[in-house]
Amino acid sequence: MSQRTRARGLAAAAALALALTACSGGSDGDEETSGLDNRTGAMEDYAAGDQFTATEPLTFSMLFSDHPNYPSQDDWLLWSEITDRTNVTLDPTLVPMSDYEQKRSLLIGAGDAPSIIAKTYPGQEDAFVSSGAILAVSDYVDLMPNYQQKVADWGLEENIDQLRQADGKYYVLPGLHEAPWQDYTIAMRTDVLADLGLDAPTSWDEFRTTLEAIQEARPGEYPFSDRFSETYPGGNLLNMAALGFGTSAGWGYNNATWDGDAEEFVATAAMPEYKEMVEYFHDLVADGLMDPESFTQDDDSAIQKFVTGKSVAIGTNAQSVVNEYEPGLATNDPDATVAKIPFPCGPVGCVLNPVTQTENGIMINADAADSPNFVAMMQFIDWLFYSDEGQEFTKWGVEGTTFDKAADGTRTLAADVDYVGLNPGAPKHLQKDFGFAGGNFAYGGATELLWSTFSDAEVAFQESIADYDMIDLAPPAPLDEAENEQLTLIDTTLRDAVSQGTIQFILGQRDLSEWDAFVADLEGKGATQYVDVVNGARDRYVSDNG
Repeated sequence: MSQRTRARGLAAAAALALALTACSGGSDGDEETSGLDNRTGAMEDYAAGDQFTATEPLTFSMLFSDHPNYPSQDDWLLWSEITDRTNVTLDPTLVPMSDYEQKRSLLIGAGDAPSIIAKTYPGQEDAFVSSGAILAVSDYVDLMPNYQQKVADWGLEENIDQLRQADGKYYVLPGLHEAPWQDYTIAMRTDVLADLGLDAPTSWDEFRTTLEAIQEARPGEYPFSDRFSETYPGGNLLNMAALGFGTSAGWGYNNATWDGDAEEFVATAAMPEYKEMVEYFHDLVADGLMDPESFTQDDDSAIQKFVTGKSVAIGTNAQSVVNEYEPGLATNDPDATVAKIPFPCGPVGCVLNPVTQTENGIMINADAADSPNFVAMMQFIDWLFYSDEGQEFTKWGVEGTTFDKAADGTRTLAADVDYVGLNPGAPKHLQKDFGFAGGNFAYGGATELLWSTFSDAEVAFQESIADYDMIDLAPPAPLDEAENEQLTLIDTTLRDAVSQGTIQFILGQRDLSEWDAFVADLEGKGATQYVDVVNGARDRYVSDNG
């Protein structure tokens, strides 16, 4: 059995898709679609590859997640250059990143949301669909030629279908990646590995044996002390590991998981694969290989343990290596080195999740369709978020000012500008001083663009996972409004019970002999009911669509 066949398709029930035959790139509009005649400022013959420039000055409001590390500045080149290129002025409503989701909900609920609602991850729109407060953007993708082209060229139809609601429409425009990719993995002290004659582990089994060898050489220390548990205990670690174990957990946990062999959705925490994953981390903690505080400590505490040599392994993404671990180690131990290990393979093989091809994107206030500038706004969004030129602009900035571009297309950051350690010590910063490469715009794009700011080490990491298999996406099982309301009542209770029980078993606070009682308790909280509703929605879809 191939790794791909054995891997489970995963998806949140709330985001499960209705695949319609008309979904691939074209508009899902119908006779009731409004706003298409509101063309003030719109280009008549706008097409993929064209520079969008409004035919008269326009202003669009935008909800903007303000990052504490690079807070928005009125004089950012980003803002002025957008106006110079498009004849559009963006009027951002700044919301601190820490309060963004709550403030976004309040503004949408009150009917006061700006027209463009940035920084929205697929699935987060579900809460606003039934109210009619956000736009069914799938009705208007005919206005977005760059978006349509990328969906078609990159084969993203199945990913887009996962966004559809029970009415067959979708309400969020996601960031689009050309190919699946993986950012998070484990970082390890490569100097320690070299001193002990150890290779970087490539699987969870090898990770354990590597930790054992380090523990033997450095007794009395936990070789692995993890982070990213502040919002969800073990959120990143379990999310990563679940892929290789054939289930879902942590940040990516879903109460229902598609079992391709059984051809039905099953309760995730009742899966043998989920228990196997819990047992693996239980054993790491029980054997002193993993710091039990990994599931309770804040990020700063975990980072301090790593950069001061108290631990040798820690969860990471690319920016953590450059911005946190390398500077910290340089201060405490100039001879220390750190690198990502290959994304660990698990019992189901070496797999990635193709859902990574859709990213954080935008919602649109439904009232925007009534604006006389509506068509121009959709064209503007298409250019800024989905054209090659717009994506390069929001990531790299302005050629000749923040970067230079060689004849072969290679981009080089200006010598006086730093970003992700490309020009350490430079007096200016691409995000802080210019506003580019920020999280409200710079997501998605061609793999070439994604990799263009990666270090050699990060490129090597991405190349190391290039031949990984993809897990299968879950098949469509769209929920109707009543089913959505029913599962909403169960979802949080189940999630909390699973998260709490998982950590208790891993830390040894609950004996693994009580696993069956744990599963029975989840059934009492509605696990079976949850799965039955999802499978019923799946059966209805098959009956209606074949």
